Amino acid sequence: MPEVKLNTSQTADQVLERIAEYAVYGEITSEEALETAQYVLMDTLGCGFLALRYPECTKHLGPIVPGTIVPNGARVPGTSYELDPVHAAFNIGCMIRWLDYNDTWLAAEWGHPSDNLGGILAISDYISRTRIAEGKQPLKMDAVLENIVKAHEIQGVLALENSLNREGLDHVLFVKVATTAVVTAMLGGSKEDVANAVSQAWIDNSSLRTYRHAPNTGSRKSWAAGDATSRGVRLALMTMDGEMGYKTALSAPEWGFQDVLFGGKELTLARPFNSYVMENILFKISFPAEFHAQTAAEAAIELHGQIKGRIQDIQRVTITTHESAIRIIDKEGPLHNPADRDHCLQYITAIGLLYGSLNADHYEDEVARNPEIDRLRNVMETIESEQFSKDYLDPHKRSIANAVQVFFNDGSHTEQVTIEYPIGHRRRREEGLPLLLNKFQANLKTRFPFRQVNRILNLCEDYDELTDTPVNQFMEQFRI
Repeated sequence: MPEVKLNTSQTADQVLERIAEYAVYGEITSEEALETAQYVLMDTLGCGFLALRYPECTKHLGPIVPGTIVPNGARVPGTSYELDPVHAAFNIGCMIRWLDYNDTWLAAEWGHPSDNLGGILAISDYISRTRIAEGKQPLKMDAVLENIVKAHEIQGVLALENSLNREGLDHVLFVKVATTAVVTAMLGGSKEDVANAVSQAWIDNSSLRTYRHAPNTGSRKSWAAGDATSRGVRLALMTMDGEMGYKTALSAPEWGFQDVLFGGKELTLARPFNSYVMENILFKISFPAEFHAQTAAEAAIELHGQIKGRIQDIQRVTITTHESAIRIIDKEGPLHNPADRDHCLQYITAIGLLYGSLNADHYEDEVARNPEIDRLRNVMETIESEQFSKDYLDPHKRSIANAVQVFFNDGSHTEQVTIEYPIGHRRRREEGLPLLLNKFQANLKTRFPFRQVNRILNLCEDYDELTDTPVNQFMEQFRI
């Protein structure tokens, strides 16, 4: 491509404009979306509290410089840390993503929109505590829920048709963009401010997906979103201090995001911003595992009773799945760490068959040394179902189907158990929400004493009381 030398004024990229318009002026009128955001808030925090049991997570938490004191700092729930909002966002984001157990969005790009809560909660607490110090009124939790809906919508709509993974880029770029947009608006930014800040997020680019795939799968995938949401807070604060933006950060010939990193393709917004993503979000209720394997785990656990005691007689296991699962989590050979294992379709299925359950401890070395796991993995075959792949992308279905069947040496076999929709899917919402509340309660119990658990549950389950609670008082409930 010839060098571009023309330096005339440009019309701002429409993607930047539409994101900014929604972040500043968008109104959330869907009761379903706001009520679902209440469950997202509970589930996301619960995932973070459970992660605090794992030293590999907690080693990343706390201030960068030990002993740092931040007046009116943002609290990190489940800890005693009070940090600047940028690093608090990293801490919170790292916690909630560590175990791969928070909500999920599947489309051309995959991701976890609740990753944005790292930035939203940190900046909300910081704003509220600063306002109180100035004699002003703090934010209330209704604003937090509204901005959770908005962050989900921005990240999710970007993901519908824009595949970063096919360019080797990681989905956390969309976390950075969404956090930047809503946090800038929360800080009082105008539409122009938000567009400026979001342009910076795109220019930042994204990390590569290297750490999510063999042979380099590693723990960075558990803190990458914390890094992205914290960067969103940083860019928002810089913009509100007067930093300029870049109108054609996406479309500039040769130097814009689209030409440099998106193969020359145009970024598209498949639908207007409203509340579609929150209404259709996928909760990880039963299993801390990569979402494309959720239904495989459920099917395997259903088969556990039929194969228990016959492990040595198994000839082969077939997993019928969809294209995205094959591309992301179909793995053979050694698995080197928990991050490698929770992104392996065969490992997850083997655990379900062998143990009849699946939890975070099943990815640790002690369990992974069980030789029966690799014996089962070695006799597994994965088969793509074209119908499963089609239904996965169908906006009216959004299925994540897997089927598991076990064959024995004597020629007998189990039934083929097919699960199209995981329990956290919108189509199973009525079944799933009571289990989601149980999950939240169980996660709270790993961190807080009985009386504090009950106090938190009573607050979080009462929508009217929750939304009327000042943010600073809400965050105080989770102090250790």
